Amino acid sequence: MSDLAAAWTKLETAAQGARDRPIASLFDAEPDRLARLTLEAPELFLDLSKQPWSSADLDIALDLARAGGVEAARGRLFAGEVVNPSEDRAALHTALRAAKGADLKAKGEPVSAEIDATRAAIAALAGAVRSGAKRGATGQTFRAIVHIGIGGSDFGPRLVWEALRPVDPPIELRFAANVDPTDMAWALAGLDPAETLVVVVSKTFTTQETITNAQVARAWLRAALGQAGDAHLLAVSAAPDVAQAFGVPADQVFGFRDWVGGRYSVWSAVGLSCAIALGAEVFEDFLAGGRAMDEHFLRAPLARNAPVLLALAHIYNRNGLGRPIRAVVPYAQRLRLLPNFLQQLEMESNGKQTDSHGAPVTRGTAATVFGDAGTNVQHAFFQLMHQGTDIIPVDILAVAHAAEGEPASQAKLLANAIAQAEALMVGKSQAAVRAELAGQPQALIDELAPQKTFHGNRPSSFILLERLTPRALGALIALYEHKTFVEGVLWGINSFDQWGVELGKTLAVAILSELEGGAAGVHDPSTTSLVTRLKV
Repeated sequence: MSDLAAAWTKLETAAQGARDRPIASLFDAEPDRLARLTLEAPELFLDLSKQPWSSADLDIALDLARAGGVEAARGRLFAGEVVNPSEDRAALHTALRAAKGADLKAKGEPVSAEIDATRAAIAALAGAVRSGAKRGATGQTFRAIVHIGIGGSDFGPRLVWEALRPVDPPIELRFAANVDPTDMAWALAGLDPAETLVVVVSKTFTTQETITNAQVARAWLRAALGQAGDAHLLAVSAAPDVAQAFGVPADQVFGFRDWVGGRYSVWSAVGLSCAIALGAEVFEDFLAGGRAMDEHFLRAPLARNAPVLLALAHIYNRNGLGRPIRAVVPYAQRLRLLPNFLQQLEMESNGKQTDSHGAPVTRGTAATVFGDAGTNVQHAFFQLMHQGTDIIPVDILAVAHAAEGEPASQAKLLANAIAQAEALMVGKSQAAVRAELAGQPQALIDELAPQKTFHGNRPSSFILLERLTPRALGALIALYEHKTFVEGVLWGINSFDQWGVELGKTLAVAILSELEGGAAGVHDPSTTSLVTRLKV
């Protein structure tokens, strides 16, 4: 048995002892529990003490990280070596947020000078638009941006805008991702083409949904402004020639390289819309927050490394205790899109059934991620979280000081975040419920007591930001990026390809041809029936 296989067996065996062991009991048994399982990382505080592992289990999990080669893999990631073998690519998104003047290489090719030049161009354009130095075809200042992209070209920028936007922004930023025509209709509604920039984001500039929506936006601009409307188009692509052929002026095409994965691309020119709408200095602070987390991940010992510990907590639940679902609940309205972002980051990265050599995996990989903003979800799925038949670990996030609003409201929000974590862990015994019902008819007590009992022992991680600044947001996103990477390393999978998204897209092209009158294809009876029913 290899060292890694032995480490996995040891963790999975140790976790069995946590099934019926009260998490709360570990605080008495381990006086140093809080000290070991809480830590300050760049821009955030992490509390993993409500996870089900004991101190001994944590040591076993750390041994797994060592046996799995996390430190060596981390070094390869930052060195720009091939960590995406199926596409023979590096995954050097960390270079996008590195300090200016860095000397980083992807597969031996220098990339830092190009990154610095792109960042300078983004800053220059953002400054020109915001100051009014760059105006539209009719001389009017730009007051709105429509960002068109899908997947990684949408989730990251949308999250950043939602998290950091002013309450009353001087430049409005809207997003369109879905090929459903309603999405573009909503994005353009009420806007003046003379005051609107359209930013089209697509690595290949051939993505069906994005190009369809871009064609709609281009027609909308040209209908109002003529051919001069093309001056309102910006593009972010790894295929600049294709973007220019579409009609985007050459000096308004911003590039990024194929070693920038879509779900890791917000740090690149993909964040252009945010840089304009928020300001280049805000975008630079966002990059700095990601860079600070990179340094922490790269240099902190495993036992005090926030991404590593967060990943190990997930693996302990996913593989040690067989819990295939995880919730993410930000108690911050500005972070309500974080669960959506993490669905792509984690499930597209690690939702794999084969390892990086093509062999079937032998244990569960990515968990299903779901969530939304607290306190809203307390009135939705928290019934299941507390009393459902499945135990669902949860990441609870909170921001100590809100960017706006009443302090009294913020205090109530924080009280709920803390209370839910406590309630999930400690529960409420049937004896306590019966004591509360004392004086009621015994038959009623016998009926209600089991229903009002909370068994507790449901784990949570608590992530606290002091304030939701651009730096804090950057650190938070980088934290989850590195967590996802560590998990992929330990599962032996490639976290940077996504073959699973291809089949449905390929079939859709063929079916579209049929819907538009083309020759019928060979399908199963259900698919044939639907195509026949919906033919144009």
